[in-house]
Amino acid sequence: YIDRKKKLPVTTLLRAMGFEQDKDVLKIFDLAEEVKVNKKNMKAAIGRKLAARVLKSWNEDFVDEDTGEVVSIERNEVIMERETELTEDNIVEVLDSGASSILLHKDAESASKYTIIFNTLAKDPSNSEKEAVSYIYRQLRNADPADDASAREVFQNLFFSDKRYDLGEVGRYRINKKLGLDTDMDTRVLTRDDIIKIIQYLIQLVNSNATVDDIDHLSNRRVRTVGEQLANQFAIGLARMSRTIRERMNVRDNEVFTPTDLINAKTISSVINSFFGTNPLSQFMDQTNPLAEVTHKRRLSALGPGGLSRERAGFEVRDVHYTHYGRLCPIESPEGPNIGLISSLCIYAKINDLGFIVTPYRKVKKGKVDMNNKDIVYLTAEEEEDKIIGQGNAPLSTDGAFLKDTVKCRQDADYPVVTPDLVDLVDVSPQQIASVSASLIPFLEHDDGHRALMGCNMMRQAVPLIHNDAPIVGTGLEKQVCEDSRTMITAEGDGVIDYVDATTIRILYDRTEEEEFVSFEPALKEYRIPKFRRTNQNMTIDLRPICDKGQRVKAGDILTEGYATEAGELALGRNLLVAYIPWKGYNYEDAVVISERMVREDVLTSVHVDEYSLDVRETKRGMEEFTADIPNVSEDATRDLDENGIIRIGARVEPGDILIGKISPKGESDPSPEEKLLRAIFGDKAGDVKDSSLKANPSLSGVVIGKKLFSRAVKTRESKKQDKILLAKIDEEYEAKNDDLKDILVDKLMVLIKDKVSQGVKDYTGAEIITRGSKFTIAALKNLEYDGIQSNNWTDDAHTNGLIQKLIMNYIRKYKLLDAEMKRKKFAISIGDELPSGILQMAKVYIAKKRKIQ
Repeated sequence: YIDRKKKLPVTTLLRAMGFEQDKDVLKIFDLAEEVKVNKKNMKAAIGRKLAARVLKSWNEDFVDEDTGEVVSIERNEVIMERETELTEDNIVEVLDSGASSILLHKDAESASKYTIIFNTLAKDPSNSEKEAVSYIYRQLRNADPADDASAREVFQNLFFSDKRYDLGEVGRYRINKKLGLDTDMDTRVLTRDDIIKIIQYLIQLVNSNATVDDIDHLSNRRVRTVGEQLANQFAIGLARMSRTIRERMNVRDNEVFTPTDLINAKTISSVINSFFGTNPLSQFMDQTNPLAEVTHKRRLSALGPGGLSRERAGFEVRDVHYTHYGRLCPIESPEGPNIGLISSLCIYAKINDLGFIVTPYRKVKKGKVDMNNKDIVYLTAEEEEDKIIGQGNAPLSTDGAFLKDTVKCRQDADYPVVTPDLVDLVDVSPQQIASVSASLIPFLEHDDGHRALMGCNMMRQAVPLIHNDAPIVGTGLEKQVCEDSRTMITAEGDGVIDYVDATTIRILYDRTEEEEFVSFEPALKEYRIPKFRRTNQNMTIDLRPICDKGQRVKAGDILTEGYATEAGELALGRNLLVAYIPWKGYNYEDAVVISERMVREDVLTSVHVDEYSLDVRETKRGMEEFTADIPNVSEDATRDLDENGIIRIGARVEPGDILIGKISPKGESDPSPEEKLLRAIFGDKAGDVKDSSLKANPSLSGVVIGKKLFSRAVKTRESKKQDKILLAKIDEEYEAKNDDLKDILVDKLMVLIKDKVSQGVKDYTGAEIITRGSKFTIAALKNLEYDGIQSNNWTDDAHTNGLIQKLIMNYIRKYKLLDAEMKRKKFAISIGDELPSGILQMAKVYIAKKRKIQ
């Protein structure tokens, strides 16, 4: 905002901040010596130059014509300009000016360093704080200020108002780090000290005593996470909402109104919806295989709103920087215009609270590495500066001592070889440098960088086959990727498999008496196995159980396989025998001859699920309709359609088959001879509608595995009455379930706190809801709102208090599940399926098809 206006001398800014006179400005930079004005000092100063003007000040009185008041104004007259050399002749002028002291230049060295300040003072048109503030006002507004107060207010609001701008926690942290300040982190605006330090740093830059920041250094780049971006959108929505509230309050001046009349939540929801709907960083998850999912979740982009555009991004931004080590993968990046702008987090990297990427290191003390991993430190790129860091594969003895006399190390952009006692830190693993995708490539260090990049990208494109093989040669990360993708069903704790079939797994979890007591869920938990579930990329998630009835499982054990996994490991393809040989004496390049058995035995065959949809609208000529009764179509063609005209699950589909039957009203036109005959036989019905069914396209051949019908709720007076009865019934059921749940909680609490005295149970406002010293009663416990309890002062026994806290936490979890279930049921009745405007019904058909290798 300031940059868009006219430029102003920095000394004017300093004057406006309170450094009113030249001597105050020069004192900041220690540039001048103050000398008292008397004959002795003046004679001693002959030959030295003035560092500031010599001003003669006096008060001038005049009568205000409007009010008749006598107003006194301070006037300044310049007696002698800066840089004037004192001589025998002009000493008399100084003595006569009435100035108490003058400022003389200090030694030539400091003066030469800060020449820029003297030059700026020479151009500065102001001589006092008042003049400086007025000058800044004129530069910003192109008009004279109405009075001193309004000019001062504009200046204060521009530089020091938290309503105008917010440095944020990161901004304050970076300013403190860069300028060596210790300002409180809650101060989110610039201070006087900040501005002075910034001026001093800029002068050091001009004098080549400081280095310009490297824009690609990761201490100057940070990650803006989803939460932060959403918070910004929320702030925009709240600002808009506050504006509409103000407008409505102005309009309804004398009326009585409630908050609901003023507040319109749509302003916030529309901003958030547009953020998720239109922001280029809000993307459908890449669900080709589990690796693609994990990689997409760990992706960092320099593009998008507030970022770069690929056309303007230069070579330096895309290049690998030495601070990327252990933070951003130097290998994995797209080929094409986005190369270097989109990258992946390394496997051990994390993002700290301020948005900077940190990576772990082991500490080295007196040449010995911490082998117990107790002192692992996560460092930002800035904290890592100048540290000497050893390689993760440096040979070590069992007690952590280096086996060799010299260690290959890394220090910023340099690679020194040093003795063990000089090493500060050591990498936690040789794989620390790579991302998840690159870490799955065995012997990555033998690969060329370009081919490794292609390998990373191609693994993400591997299609899940009907049966995949885990790799014979792996890197050990395959199981971890499978777990972290969260596509498989895993055991939540230790227990025994009670029941297992193709669609269901039931586990009886081990529980202690205390765990059983504080839980509101049964120990037997059921998991539904996804079958033929479609992903965003039309792949199939079809899982199979890999556990048996009676088998013991531990927490984290993977219980299913399928969807590019085998036996709990990532499995992106098949282990085939490959031979590199010339074909019939000819040489060939980039060509593959494959065994017919691969196709015949479905070794490289995958299953894909396609979604087809059709909607019903109200047209000018009347309503469309889903139906199996389609004119001019044989019974054989509609044999697989149900009463809504949607094809049945399990039906085989060939090109041209009807998937969803629909008829639309037809406009009146002269009937053809055929239509006349049909009307004569069947009456008018055959002629006024046309067939607008969805048919299978020429390449489609498969099996129907799912169908859905969505309908917009059309409300009549009768249906609204019915809805009211149903909603009341749901509320009754919910209240009954809630009361039962609370009774169980109170009974369990009474077992724990019977005959005990309260220590003062408080709610989140700090008010005591069960007073200290009183006994617990069933009536009192039933009246409590447990989701508002904050304190843990139930009894004087810490163990009992811990059990009560767990019990209440489990109760709240169960209560929220019941509440969500009730809201879902009520929403389904009162609103129905949410469809785009103009659409009354929508039918979807899911068709699975096999694709063999071609």
